[in-house]
Amino acid sequence: MNSIQPISWFPQPKQQKTNINKLHKRLRRNVGKAIEDYHMINEGDRVMVCLSGGKDSYTMLDLLLQLQKKAPVNFELIAVNLDQKQPDFPAHILPEYLKALGVQYDIIERDTYSVVKRVIPEGKTMCSLCSRLRRGTLYGYAEANGITKIALGHHRDDIIETLFLNMFNGGKIKAMPPILRSDDGKNIVIRPLSYCAESDIEEYSKWKGFPIIPCNLCGSQEHLQRKKIKQMLQEWNKHPGRIENIFRSIANVSPSQLADKDLFDFKQFADQSRTDTDGWSHIKS
Repeated sequence: MNSIQPISWFPQPKQQKTNINKLHKRLRRNVGKAIEDYHMINEGDRVMVCLSGGKDSYTMLDLLLQLQKKAPVNFELIAVNLDQKQPDFPAHILPEYLKALGVQYDIIERDTYSVVKRVIPEGKTMCSLCSRLRRGTLYGYAEANGITKIALGHHRDDIIETLFLNMFNGGKIKAMPPILRSDDGKNIVIRPLSYCAESDIEEYSKWKGFPIIPCNLCGSQEHLQRKKIKQMLQEWNKHPGRIENIFRSIANVSPSQLADKDLFDFKQFADQSRTDTDGWSHIKS
């Protein structure tokens, strides 16, 4: 008979407890700071916490529940999971977890899995279509249920990875903002984990023992561009402070030091009384 007991049964060494306490405080402080800096949650908000069953959304819900008790404003939290009908999805896990917490929740059932499998050829990236279908469903739920803010579990590393994905593959300096209004203008999306490092979230998730549900739809595709970006950033992370400075740069932009003509008026430097710059691109050799 195996005599090994779960690690939580053993008393934690003093140093381990200290490290966990620091981690907990750091995450809670970062979430509170992000909410404050970007005015994410206001008095009377109904916040829909999108719960996927992954480490990020579990951590987000856990920290928001803690902050709700001492927040300077009153707001509601509604945990919502979209059951996409993936094969072997353990549909009982989230309801059981949320009932035990005593959290208001709802499970939306939509067979987006069949749609994605039918439309996307085998071996191709499914994330884009899956994301659009999921987003549309959640936006519709938010409108129908008086939700004022939609909370997503993207963290600091997600934001940085998206920045480089857009640079390398789309030719744009574009990432994920901590708060945004949806394209249809009807929904406001917030990312309370914007200041949180993925490594902290992973460690916190293990300590809390969240019942993680893996994504078998797109998470099994090993050659996604995002994974390559993640590997690149992990290599860069060997240099202390590099990842932190990349994130700071997203919030510290100097438009006049870039080259976007729509973002900065470079024509102000032209002496229009002497010459017009139009026509230079048409000069032939």
